[in-house]
Amino acid sequence: MNKKWATKRITVNLASSEAEKLEKYCQQTGRPATDVIRELIRGLSVQSQDEQKMGD
Repeated sequence: MNKKWATKRITVNLASSEAEKLEKYCQQTGRPATDVIRELIRGLSVQSQDEQKMGD
């Protein structure tokens, strides 16, 4: 199965404590940081522009 991903590379600056926490989590779960970060981003709730205008 060959998935083609439209990718965008980003750089994230983390405090040393944040980087340590991410590294420990990845070691404990055996998952790469990229997968963990993607999952966290997918879990974010985002309102559409229409919903934002209605809240004004």
